[in-house]
Amino acid sequence: MHYPDFQTFLATGAATFAKGPVGIILVEDKIEVESTIRHHLDAGFKALAVFGAAEFDLAALSTDKVAVIDHNVLGDQGPATVVNGCIAAAPPATWMFYCYNAEFLFFPFCEHRSVGEMLAFHTEERRDSVLTYVVDLYAGDLINHPSAVSIDDAHLDKSGYYALARLDRENCPRERQLDFFGGLRWRFEEHIPAARRRIDRISLFKTKPGLKVTNEHLFNDQEYNTYSCPWHHNITASLCSFRTAKALKRNPGSTYDIKTFKWRNSAQFKWHSQQLLDLGLMEPGQWF
Repeated sequence: MHYPDFQTFLATGAATFAKGPVGIILVEDKIEVESTIRHHLDAGFKALAVFGAAEFDLAALSTDKVAVIDHNVLGDQGPATVVNGCIAAAPPATWMFYCYNAEFLFFPFCEHRSVGEMLAFHTEERRDSVLTYVVDLYAGDLINHPSAVSIDDAHLDKSGYYALARLDRENCPRERQLDFFGGLRWRFEEHIPAARRRIDRISLFKTKPGLKVTNEHLFNDQEYNTYSCPWHHNITASLCSFRTAKALKRNPGSTYDIKTFKWRNSAQFKWHSQQLLDLGLMEPGQWF
């Protein structure tokens, strides 16, 4: 289905949320939109809601599983407006996911198991959210791929990731919460505002009344922001993303300073969950 605006979708598109897990894709430009949709349908999402500006002309991508909504996600209110509107419209306890175009969700054993199977196990662990690490992808050859995006020539950093304690308003560490850093946002931090350097995002979560996310990718329920339960480690996932590389090459203040994103710790991305597991960029917890 195609909807002319966000409000029409909220008023008449409730069927999109009838059965989860449901995915939200926020389209910032026309790069790799179709591959993003295809990847997440293949991952097992029952339905996708794709939001993008009307001038992107995405209506042709709509199907019985893909709702396309004309909405500028780069507006003043930010992406949280879209995600929070969808949370409020969905039935309680619906598993929901959100990402941007040219971002691809990987979770342990995703080549053989669906996202629904993973979330069913996670629910049995009494968890309502899944921590995802945003792993920067970038083209190895910026001459042939000046947008920094190439599916066939994708690279990632195999080291350089770290975490710091997340502090509350009283400057005390929050329980089971950390701020994670690394990738291009760490290596080129002089071009990245401090508030946007974190690479952690709760991309998968279960809806409930009153739940809201901020434009900093944090929820108003602090338990949702935790990386695991108190008694053992839980599943984490990776969101492999060209978004930062795109921005660094599109921004006039950084594009001329960056001749290549490759460095001694770059590796070809294999588009397989085992590589991410081996690099410690996600973990299966108790799920085998």
